[in-house]
Amino acid sequence: MTSGHERGGALEGIQLGINGVSLLSPLTGIGQYTYQLAQQMQTLLAHKPWLFYGTGWRQELRSAPLPGVAGIKSGIKRFVPQPYLVSRFIQQCLFSAPSRRHRIDLYHEPNFLAFRHAGPTVVTVHDLSWIRHPETQPPERVRILNRLMPAIVARAAHIIVPTDFVRGEVIDYYKVAPERVSTTLYGAGSQFRPFDGAACAPLLAQHGLEFGRYILAVGTLEPRKNLSTAIDAFSRLPDAVRQRHPLVIAGMRGWGSALLSPVLQNLLEKRQVILTGYVPQADLPLLYAGARMMVFPSLYEGFGLPPVEAMASGVPVIVSNRASLPEVVGEAAITVEALDAVQLAEDINNLLFDQTLHDRLREAGLLRAARFSWRQCAIETLTVYQKVIKRL
Repeated sequence: MTSGHERGGALEGIQLGINGVSLLSPLTGIGQYTYQLAQQMQTLLAHKPWLFYGTGWRQELRSAPLPGVAGIKSGIKRFVPQPYLVSRFIQQCLFSAPSRRHRIDLYHEPNFLAFRHAGPTVVTVHDLSWIRHPETQPPERVRILNRLMPAIVARAAHIIVPTDFVRGEVIDYYKVAPERVSTTLYGAGSQFRPFDGAACAPLLAQHGLEFGRYILAVGTLEPRKNLSTAIDAFSRLPDAVRQRHPLVIAGMRGWGSALLSPVLQNLLEKRQVILTGYVPQADLPLLYAGARMMVFPSLYEGFGLPPVEAMASGVPVIVSNRASLPEVVGEAAITVEALDAVQLAEDINNLLFDQTLHDRLREAGLLRAARFSWRQCAIETLTVYQKVIKRL
């Protein structure tokens, strides 16, 4: 039974609108956040939230990507000048009139670039990566964010961030009043938990893997994830170790060609590195649970879902000591300087063969991950909504 407090209090009767465009593509971090938030709000609010899918509003929560969306995006980019701005103008028109018709009282933008809305807007700013590390982003994305975000931040009734690290960055960079920025920690879904070898075996067999005999890296293949350092570190391990414990990189291809190096090509040919591509959400928990460890040497993260999901799966984690990652993992993971391939190789080797260290980090990770919940994230987000509505 959901309590009156949980069901929204001051929000009884309020119509919430959420931008759901990120749900049209295979779910990565922001899409996962959007999906989990919308799913929780369906039970926390008296009325199901409305979701904007680029061409209109619906109350249906999509659980699968739009077929062919990658090809559509590619075609638009090839043949339309300034494709993002053209697309955004069209979407703004399709956003505004129906939002009035559906009487959307409060609009939550979970993906930075909020549309203009006649009522109050809550914006989630996941990180400031385009400002702190513009070299790791496509130039067009950097230009668009630099152009649009100052006005979006200024207009927002409230800003949500995933960590205190990002909260400090938003307050400092945009000169936002601290009371306008709230931290709501992200979560790990209940599907991320330890599984035994028998449960993982069918999926692992598809990739030629053995339970507990591979090193996992999860993330979109783009410069910010710094997978080139993970590959460099892995290449420093003895050949026999690499052959017995391959490096599995799970994620969609993003942008940049840093991974297409001679070293990587050699490791791929030996099947010492395996690129799985995008892994469906249903398969990801088993891929985590079957790993000996996960490495996540990202240059910059606003939160970093993969380390938490790995810890919840009973898998020890090595992360970089950059940005929010130390705040998220606490003392439950090994931290290493992001570009130090030599130290990362040593840490990987230790986790492979020091069972006492492995067991300690496994238990610490499970305890740490239990602190992160999508339900709690949604309840804290609801508190933000209530603050905003009460100010009207």
